Amino acid sequence: MVWLSLLTACAPPPAAPLVLGLGPWIGYDPFILAREERLVDGQRLKLIELSSSTATMRHFRNGLLDLAAMTLDQALQLAAQGMDLRIIAVLNESRGADVVMVSPAMAGLHQLKGQVIVAESSTASVLMLRSLLDVAGLQAGDVQILPMESSQHLGVLQTRRAVAAISYEPMATRLAASGYVRSLDSRQLDARIMRVLVVRHEVLQQRADDVDQVLRVWAAGLRQLEADPQGAALVLAPSLEMASEAYLDAMEGLRQMTPADSLAYLAGVQAPLRQRGQTLAEALMAMGQLTQAPDWNRLVDIGPAGRTQQPGERP
Repeated sequence: MVWLSLLTACAPPPAAPLVLGLGPWIGYDPFILAREERLVDGQRLKLIELSSSTATMRHFRNGLLDLAAMTLDQALQLAAQGMDLRIIAVLNESRGADVVMVSPAMAGLHQLKGQVIVAESSTASVLMLRSLLDVAGLQAGDVQILPMESSQHLGVLQTRRAVAAISYEPMATRLAASGYVRSLDSRQLDARIMRVLVVRHEVLQQRADDVDQVLRVWAAGLRQLEADPQGAALVLAPSLEMASEAYLDAMEGLRQMTPADSLAYLAGVQAPLRQRGQTLAEALMAMGQLTQAPDWNRLVDIGPAGRTQQPGERP
């Protein structure tokens, strides 16, 4: 028994759970549902909910997260800044869940001229703004942008410091509940806004099994959501201050991706992520928001999606 005690004393401590950061985007809810349904092993994965997509990007950059869910443009920007990260999954594609909300007093979008629009500091907001200006027949100099995290948008609108907000679900539904009106959404964009899962390269190298498990958690939560959307809404909607019906309506603005979908989006030189991502990268460089073109061979790792897809999953 003495030798067993010595071996136990010399054994390395168990690895800390991987930390995954999630902003307040309704499309990340399969992770949240998996946690609520006790499908997450807390010894392997810890979910951190952050106040905005900007905060998620900042935490990941500062080394506080092992993995993060973010928009594709944010992943490209972090990689261009020198972060050694890998995109391992496409989580979803926005088909109406990114929106512009305006004051109900506004008779037409032309009235935005000379007004203030509140928005997060993200390329997704820039893309939405460009579409908004095109529809309104305005130029960039015709409006003033007030950068602010999405959780503060309602307060800014209510104090009339701004007349419109570039927002996303679930905050957009909260704005609608307070009387603000949807004027444009991501269906009007030429390029869909994609959210991806990124991981630090050293974490993927050292703990591939745990990283794969993160995708299994996502897949389990997504299966639960698709199998019983009404039940999932009852679990998830209250914490978002949404009615179940509004929650399900908001989910209609998304295409959620299984690991098999991710593999189809990530694999090969003609992969949809590369094709759409290259167009996005060129737009970002033209706007001065990206300093160099992505190295897709380095940036994308299809291993986790390939290892975790289930037989019979829809491609």
